[in-house]
Order: sequence, then structure tokens, then C-alpha cells
Amino acid sequence: MSDDPYKVLGVARDASQNDIQKAYRKLAKKLHPDLNPGNKAAEDEFKKVSAAYELVGDADKRARFDKGEIDASGAETPKREYYRNYAGGDADSYANAGGYSDFASDDDLFSSMFRRSSTSRSNVRMRGQDEHYKLALDFLDAVNGASRQVTLPDGSVLDVSIPAGTRDGQTLRLRGKGSPGFNGGEPGDALVEVEIRPHPVFTRKGDDIQVELQLPLADAVLGGKIKVPTIDGTVTMTVPKWSNSGRTLRLKGKGIKRADTLPGDEYVTLKIMLPEKPDPELEKLVSEWQQGTGAARHDTEA
Repeated sequence: MSDDPYKVLGVARDASQNDIQKAYRKLAKKLHPDLNPGNKAAEDEFKKVSAAYELVGDADKRARFDKGEIDASGAETPKREYYRNYAGGDADSYANAGGYSDFASDDDLFSSMFRRSSTSRSNVRMRGQDEHYKLALDFLDAVNGASRQVTLPDGSVLDVSIPAGTRDGQTLRLRGKGSPGFNGGEPGDALVEVEIRPHPVFTRKGDDIQVELQLPLADAVLGGKIKVPTIDGTVTMTVPKWSNSGRTLRLKGKGIKRADTLPGDEYVTLKIMLPEKPDPELEKLVSEWQQGTGAARHDTEA
């Protein structure tokens, strides 16, 4: 016999659907096989949690379980036998409006109401529930676009196309990839919330990319061409003479490219770096330069 799904999820029987979903997501994050590689106990527990949510996370299945129509495994429970079964009556007396004749005759107002209610229920089509997932992405996959997969609770996978320029916290909607509908109703959607990992070099501001670049002293003073990383690869950029630390240069069109707007830019902030090892010649040159500028100031003041 399967475990009680409410106990497996750690919720009360009168918990709201939202509370049940929160409980499942909390347990799924803790027990998911991707986060517990090689842990058979966690994998088995994850399967139990997923099966429990499959049952009571669906409002229709939950209602049937609470009524005793299906058991904890989702299987149909045997129908109850009523006195009518032993009196030559219809064996499935409550499957149609006629089954209510115990309470009123066919011409009775209540019988008519029950019959209409039964017919109405059989014609109801309900859209399936939306399912919520999270997907962690590398920075470059989010800004450039990519194809990834989400592992579902039952072990199957869902292909997700990541549009270029996807933002942290953005939710991607995959239509028709949620729970199946009821009585022929359309399926729900899969809602995939994106979590973007930070990048060691790039930061994002709107559709622009920002980079801090270390610049040798010689290039800062004399200028020149240097290599600069971008989200599309390395490019060559010209640095003007006498570029100070903190100066920002723009690479037009080297930011994020989205289908619905013009591409952003990349802004490169320079940070002058001295050689890692002390250089006596450089020290001598700077000392002489300093003395020279000092003498020039003295002559000017005189």
C-alpha cells in the first residue's frame, strides 16, 4: 500500500493547493537526483514525493482521493455495494440520474435537478494545471541564447529554448507542456523561471555589457591596440594615449542582441596596472621624469 500523500509531503489534509505546491518544491529541491548524485535513498524519497504531488497536487485527483474514489497509488478503488445490488436493481445505481430514485421519483423536482447536474458534469472540460520549474543558466547562455533541458519529477525531460537576452528571474512559458486537461480540456503550460549564474568578467546593465580591463602602463601612456573580451569573443580595441584609470571606452553593438530591439553596447573601464615585478629602469625613468617636472615647476614659479 502506498504512503499517505499528505504525510509524505508533510501537509495537513485541508492544506491549500498553493501550500501543497510549496511543500513539494521545498522537498524536490532537497531530494532531486541532480543535487544528490549517487544517493539512492534520496532518489527513492524523491520518487515518493513526486508520486504524492502527482496525486494531491492535481485538484481533480485530490478530490477523488479524498472521496475514496482512488487510492494513494492513484488506482481506482472498488465500488461500494448498496442494498439495491441485492434486490435486483441496477448494479451501478449511482452512475446516472436514475440512481437518485431512492430519494425522489422521476417526476420529482429534485430528480430533475440531479439529472441536469449529472449531465452538466459529464460535459465540463477543464484546462490542465500550469507546472512551475526552475532552470539555472550560465551568463553567456542567457545573453546569447541556448537550448537546455529541465528534468521533470517523473524523470522525463523538457526541452527549453532560451531566447537571446533572457534576464535573471524571467519566466519562460512553454504552452501545452503542463498537466493534461480534464475531460478533453487543453493542457496547462510549463512555466520555467530562469536563474542566471554570475560571470567572472561580464556584468549586465539593461542590454549593455560592462567590463573592467587591466591596462599596462605603457599602453596607458603611449596608447595602442589591445585585446578585449566580449560576449561574442575577443576583439581588438584602440586605446588613446594618456588614458587614465577609470576611463570608459565604448564598443558599439557589442552588447546583448535581442530580436525585438537594437543591440546594446559594451563599456570597457580601464584599470592601469604596474608590472608584477619591480622594474629598476622604470623606477629610474619615473624618478628622472619627476625631477624634471619639479625643476620645470620651480623655474615657472621663479
